[in-house]
Amino acid sequence: MGGEKEGRAGAGAGERKKPLMRGVLHQVAAAVSFVAGGAMVGHAAPDSKAMVAGAIYCLSLVFLFAASATYHRPDWEPRERKILRRIDHGAIFVLIAGTYSPIVLLTFESGTSAEKYVGFIWLLALFGILLSVFWPSAPKGLVAAICVGFGAIGLLEHKSFQLTGAELFVIGLGGVFYVIGAVVYAVRRPDPFPEVFGYHEVFHALTILATVCHFGVIWELTS
Repeated sequence: MGGEKEGRAGAGAGERKKPLMRGVLHQVAAAVSFVAGGAMVGHAAPDSKAMVAGAIYCLSLVFLFAASATYHRPDWEPRERKILRRIDHGAIFVLIAGTYSPIVLLTFESGTSAEKYVGFIWLLALFGILLSVFWPSAPKGLVAAICVGFGAIGLLEHKSFQLTGAELFVIGLGGVFYVIGAVVYAVRRPDPFPEVFGYHEVFHALTILATVCHFGVIWELTS
C-alpha cells in the first residue's frame, strides 16, 4: 500500500522523501513467495482441490508482493504512479480472498457451502478492487478499516471451519499482525528512521509476518 507523495530525490514542499528501504522487503518477499509457492503446489496432496486451493493462494501472494515492490521501488512519473497505486491497493483484496480460498475450500464442513462462500468472498474482493480503482485517494484510516473488516469476515462462519486449535491460533496471530500493520499504516507511527526505514516499512514487515503465519497453516492444509 502507499499513498503519500514521496520521491527518493528532489522532494518539494509538502512532499516526503521516500525512505531508501521503501519496497525492498516486499521485493524480497515476492521472490521468496514465488519459490515457496511452487514448493507448496508441488508438495500438495495429489487431488485437484488441494492443488487448486494452494495455487490460488500462492498466486495471490506473489501478485501482492510483486505489485507492491513494482509500485514502491522505482520513482515513477505521476501517470504511471497513479496506475500502479491502484494495482497495489487492489492486490490487498486479492490476497485476502486468496488466503481465505484454501482455508474455506479445505476445511468447511460442506463442500457446496464452501464454494458458495468462496464466491461471496471474491465478490467482496471485487468491490475492494473497484474501490481502489475509482477512489484511490480514499483516507488511509478508511482503507485500513475496510481491509481489516474484510479480513475478519470469516468470523461470521467460524463454526464451519474444521481447524485444530494450533491452526486457529496461528491464523489468528497472522490476523493480529495484519491489524497492527493496518493501524501503523493509518496513523503513520512508529516512524523509526524516516529516511531509511519508516512507518511504511514497519507496515510491510508486519504484512510479511502475517503471511508467514498463514502460509504455514495453508501448507499443512494442502499437504
